[in-house]
Amino acid sequence: MSEEPESVTVSVPEVREVTPDRLLHTGGNDQPTAEDLVLASGRDLTPGNLKWAERRLSEEGRSAMDKRLP
Repeated sequence: MSEEPESVTVSVPEVREVTPDRLLHTGGNDQPTAEDLVLASGRDLTPGNLKWAERRLSEEGRSAMDKRLP
């Protein structure tokens, strides 16, 4: 006798609001901070990581952020 797989019901949340355009941005017009770079690279905000980010920003400028974002 073969067993039938149980059916799975997937609930999709209802979309109620659309995010306004002013909140959807990459920050391409402004200079990223060391904190921005640390967070974009998936690291914790520690003094060492902030120093790393400051070095990257001073050496690479804006492209330091662009290299780490998809």
